[in-house]
Amino acid sequence: MSQRVAVVTGASSGIGAASARALAADGWHVVVAARRLDRLEALAAEIGGTALRLDVTDPESVEEFAARVDACHLLVNNAGGALGTTSIAEAKDDEWLRMYEMNVMGTLRVTRALLPQLLASGDGQVITIGSIAAREPYPGGGGYNAAKHAVGALSGVLRKEMIGRPLRVSQIDPGLVETEFSVVRFDGDQDKADKVYAGMTPLVAEDIAETVRWIASRPSHVNIDNVFIMPRDQVSAQVVHRVP
Repeated sequence: MSQRVAVVTGASSGIGAASARALAADGWHVVVAARRLDRLEALAAEIGGTALRLDVTDPESVEEFAARVDACHLLVNNAGGALGTTSIAEAKDDEWLRMYEMNVMGTLRVTRALLPQLLASGDGQVITIGSIAAREPYPGGGGYNAAKHAVGALSGVLRKEMIGRPLRVSQIDPGLVETEFSVVRFDGDQDKADKVYAGMTPLVAEDIAETVRWIASRPSHVNIDNVFIMPRDQVSAQVVHRVP
């Protein structure tokens, strides 16, 4: 296939789905990957891409997925998420471990598995979706903060280890983005999720997707190491301007 190939994880909704659409519009053939295959197939049909089921928390699933991806020029590590808002004093081991599996180990597994294809492309690129949580710890976010700080370290180490090789490494750290993220974090409680964005104008998935598209479209010699993007109404993790 002469067309450039992008792999987007967590592509069944939100930032992942929006990124897949943006990249496809820029001429990429996009392999969309996530657990919800029905959503992926609809998206792939829409954008002319390929849908492959992937559970980043399952090493066997990652291995099977990578074996089906013959070529990869761009990997967008988007799969991840937060669970709960418990304090350190009340932290639940299973929540922390699950967040590490989704965010840290999932990013590691997929990146490691696709590195041969990325390097073989002669001009590979990895863009990882981090979070403001990777930069600023905040009360009630300990597990997610720790996981996203680790993701940031992973990106930084990979960038240094790949110096001199045909691979660019970037990370995007968004602030408040209104997607399914908060619904999942609050175990399906829509009311709690809505309060996160009440009285302010958050980013939307397409804002981050446009940043993914822009980074991926830079000339080969340009590496955008890190982008920190927040809505105008937000200045830090928990300082947000809200209109009653």
